[in-house]
Amino acid sequence: MFNLNDIIRPNVLKMKAYSSARDEFKGSASVFLDANENNLGSLAGENYNRYPDPHQKKLKACIAEIKGVLPEQIFLGNGSDEAIDLLFRMVCRPGQDSMLHLPPTYGMYEVSANLNDVTLEAVQLTEDFQVPVEEVLINVKPTTRMIFICSPNNPTGNLIEPESISEILRAFKGLVVVDEAYIDFADARSWTARLNEFPNLVVLQTFSKAWGMAGLRLGLAFASQEIISVLDKIKPPYNINEATQELALQALERGEALKDMVEEIVQERELLMEALPGMPSIEHVYPSDANFILVKVKDPNGMYNYLLEKGIVVRNRSSLPGCEGCLRISVGTLEENQQLLKAISEF
Repeated sequence: MFNLNDIIRPNVLKMKAYSSARDEFKGSASVFLDANENNLGSLAGENYNRYPDPHQKKLKACIAEIKGVLPEQIFLGNGSDEAIDLLFRMVCRPGQDSMLHLPPTYGMYEVSANLNDVTLEAVQLTEDFQVPVEEVLINVKPTTRMIFICSPNNPTGNLIEPESISEILRAFKGLVVVDEAYIDFADARSWTARLNEFPNLVVLQTFSKAWGMAGLRLGLAFASQEIISVLDKIKPPYNINEATQELALQALERGEALKDMVEEIVQERELLMEALPGMPSIEHVYPSDANFILVKVKDPNGMYNYLLEKGIVVRNRSSLPGCEGCLRISVGTLEENQQLLKAISEF
């Protein structure tokens, strides 16, 4: 059985959260002289002289309704990267504990492990970029506190088989973090629907991709109320600024626009995947459930530099294990994609 207290850092278990001025006062008032704010106003705009809601109550209530979870099962971070970093701080003792990830995958798992002085264990994905479950479980050590699984995976673009994730969730006594940054582009059910089934499950999502809010830095973590309460305890008190909260609430009211944007991106993705395989410089186009495509080319460095000369920027992923010779190409607008295809055909 999973028990959070068995893996949580002892100092985190004992610590008390910072109590902000907005935590201590409950109720209504007309004069606020408790938080050392500038009561004359703000040079940046209305309301910005006041600290934001540290618990993001309105925003969480709106997200909870859309996602079909409880507000108490939601953590909001300054991008998903903040949630990743706090998960390390929550359960991994520096210099003692370890985590396991599955390259090729999102690089911030490794960066956060190194930053927090946590040993990095790696099990490479299979040739078709799936999880070798038995190998993963064999490589789990007594000090392993977390396993990160990105689905759809970055940079490969594919969904991870649900049964593989379920098997790991059942067998592993630490946290299994399923990163769903690209789930809006996939024809699959989110793992948020199974939070009550797996107490050790943490699901990451973001407003940076489908919602088009990368510049606002708003990430989400979904988990049991027990896990979320600890993340809330160790986060900075005002980690989501007022402007981000306001704009996110406005965006959440535009669900139909989101649907239209996702459909257009997926349509453009399919057109790219149909056009690219017929070009001489392309060796293979991998299936994608995301808003990008991984493409194996004959001369990755040459093509990357050629596209740069044409003013087109892609990611060269050739240095990653399993991605030798590959470029990762984000799905652009119709016009941008036409420019890309023209440049590749001329290379």
